[in-house]
Amino acid sequence: MYRAVPFALLCTLPAALSGCDSISRAASTATGFASHQLCSATFVSKLDPEVYRGAEGCLVVQGAPPAEPVAPSRSAAKSLLPEIAGPEPVEATDPVLKASLDRAFTETPGAPHRGTKAIVIVHEGRVIAERYAPGYGVDSALIGWSATKSVTNALLGILVRQGKLDMNAPAPVAAWAEPGDPRHAITPDNLLRMNSGLDVGQSLTASARDAFDPSAQMVFVERDMAGYAETFPLKFAPGSDWNYTNGNTLVLSRIIRDKTGGTAQSVIDFAHRELFDKLGMKQVTLEFDATGTPIGSSHMLATPRDWAKFGLLYLNDGVVGGERLLPPGWVDYSARPTPHSEEYGYAAGFWTNRGASAGARYRIKAGIPADAFMARGSYGQYVVIIPSQRLVVTRFGYAFDMRNDLDMLARVIADVIATLPKS
Repeated sequence: MYRAVPFALLCTLPAALSGCDSISRAASTATGFASHQLCSATFVSKLDPEVYRGAEGCLVVQGAPPAEPVAPSRSAAKSLLPEIAGPEPVEATDPVLKASLDRAFTETPGAPHRGTKAIVIVHEGRVIAERYAPGYGVDSALIGWSATKSVTNALLGILVRQGKLDMNAPAPVAAWAEPGDPRHAITPDNLLRMNSGLDVGQSLTASARDAFDPSAQMVFVERDMAGYAETFPLKFAPGSDWNYTNGNTLVLSRIIRDKTGGTAQSVIDFAHRELFDKLGMKQVTLEFDATGTPIGSSHMLATPRDWAKFGLLYLNDGVVGGERLLPPGWVDYSARPTPHSEEYGYAAGFWTNRGASAGARYRIKAGIPADAFMARGSYGQYVVIIPSQRLVVTRFGYAFDMRNDLDMLARVIADVIATLPKS
């Protein structure tokens, strides 16, 4: 467990004159980010193999530590998904595909750098090619950033299938329970589609200003992330506009916690029993805030193969091994475009090429088919699902160009499709 460096020493001038509270929170956001990510890379991704923290991942302590540690899942669920590959990396045999992966892993001579760490390509349920950067391999657990939002989508879908949640009823949030509260009208669907109207900053673009954004401060400063998000007023009426913010997903994460038993342990057990273990996802770490709420906006780590297995659930319409995990129609719902997201092409916890958004048009032109949808996280984390080609492609790394290496990923996908047998 890492503790953020205190920045009280920056605040020696009166707050009224210096704006010190704002500066202090921004500084704490930056150190919280660095502390959390250093811990996750060291303990969870095992980039230093001599240290590893375990099931609960990493937490930047703000105030009192969490009351109870999280133990490994007690799930006894067995994998319903046939193994997608053997223990060794699957080398590309097609020369076109091999050359495509060569390009994807060739670093740029100058900034912005590509930083590709892993690509896994799965066709018809089997890995047909994969590659890892030096120091990474089939067992490396990598952070999904906002690709984690798509996992939150799956956990919500399971609750809906179990009859524990109505996506179109008022969200079960105690702070908004009074009918006279304008936030009472927010539904889980609004939160998942980023059209709740909550004025909790924005989480879409990365810049130096992010340290002052309440969305970033929520994740790297606040002890109770969802509770913080729930305090914000509406910026616009629910459903009337679109604003991508982690606050929406963290409120959903609190709902998941409350519906599965009210503790981090209950969430871990639920997620493994109902999702991860049934998909054969072997190395998954879902991280939590100090109140036991999963950081479902951004903080799940898994191996690239495990992320691909997650994609296969959506490729197969929510069914694995003959068992339906997600409700009928849930995958279509998840990929359906959200109104007012026309610039980017957002759906329900996924980005989508369906519809006529500018983002979808760009991705299609670049080589990603029109029926594709994807889990996507900052700096180039992707799980791309292409039903028409029976294809899942995952890409992880640290890309710092404007589109997070989307163009190179699109070229890889186009090359893969060109090498597939024609039906």
